[in-house]
Amino acid sequence: MNHHDYRAILQATSAGSECPFPEAEFQRRHEALVELMRAESLDALLLTDPSDIYYLTGYNTFEVSVHTALIFTPRRLVLQVPSIETGPAVACTHVEEVLGYRWEGVEEVLIPLAEVLAEAGTRIGIDCWHGSLRYGVMTGLTEHLPGYRFIDAGPLLDSVRIVKSDAELGCLAESARITGLGIEAAVQAVRPGITDSEIAATGAQAMLEAGSEFMSMQPIVTVGRRSSIIHTNHQRHPVAEGDPVFLEFGSAWKRYTAPMMRTVVAGRPTAKMEAMFDVCQRLYTTLLQAMRPGQRFDDAACAGEQVLVPMASEVFFSGVFGYTVGAQFPPSWVEGTGFIARGQMRRFEVGMVFHLPLCLRLPSQWGIGCSDTVRVTEHGGEPITANPWVLSSS
Repeated sequence: MNHHDYRAILQATSAGSECPFPEAEFQRRHEALVELMRAESLDALLLTDPSDIYYLTGYNTFEVSVHTALIFTPRRLVLQVPSIETGPAVACTHVEEVLGYRWEGVEEVLIPLAEVLAEAGTRIGIDCWHGSLRYGVMTGLTEHLPGYRFIDAGPLLDSVRIVKSDAELGCLAESARITGLGIEAAVQAVRPGITDSEIAATGAQAMLEAGSEFMSMQPIVTVGRRSSIIHTNHQRHPVAEGDPVFLEFGSAWKRYTAPMMRTVVAGRPTAKMEAMFDVCQRLYTTLLQAMRPGQRFDDAACAGEQVLVPMASEVFFSGVFGYTVGAQFPPSWVEGTGFIARGQMRRFEVGMVFHLPLCLRLPSQWGIGCSDTVRVTEHGGEPITANPWVLSSS
């Protein structure tokens, strides 16, 4: 049986059976995007980011390394997938037009894609800065569609995705619950002699048993000196007496992730560790107050920088006080539609959701981090995750 016959059978028996949201939720998203497209005089969008495709169709797969595309117009949705992704394309979506190509036959991608775009119109929006938009696809399309304009429209869908609906907030709340179970299980496992990998395994097991799907990032666990090196992860290193153990987890519920950080010390925290944790806590309180509708992301970052002043020359901080989260796929749970950082002039709106990754690192010594995922309300930031905000000791 080839993939065309496979799709026909699934279409008759399983179409939309694993779609994550009711049709009304997708219709709301589509209408908001169409309105923005009309304002920019765009005839179609060519989307290749797996999370964008999921947001607009429900298409869900762990295989995100292959070329997949969605052509979105005010009147038409066309999903292009390799043959191995026929099942998810049918079962997870209500898209009726699915263009399949042989997994090994990437040369089959261009002509069907160009034909659909040619019918849509000459002004086509793309996301120029996303890594899923392959160079070969773009050069091929420009050759097949002379006179067509490909316009950077990445911010267009970002502006729709950044404000979460009630359905999305419900998914984030479930993720937050499961993330908390994983973090707590990991905290309880910390003791001298256990390895960072064993702690990560304990947390991952708790999240998977509680219902997490495959996660956009694996649990992050670093101990002692390695906790001072940003974006390292567990690597079979044992915990020594007095080591801080940095934890950052994020479960997935319908692909939505609400991450959280905690630090637990295998023994008694030093005075320096307590002082750095206090700065993290003051940063968090300051940001919650600054995340009010109408305030700029830059304003909140400036307020955070003032809290950091006494330690600014001593510790490393990434410069990003928060980033948006929502529905994502590996390799990251960062949605990327907004960042609380200097120079970011977008304003907070009710329904935006940010992870506040507040981690301070003393180079070559250790790091202390704590965080919550927070939604914007009329009165400021309100946590979705339930971090106890204590520097735990084991």
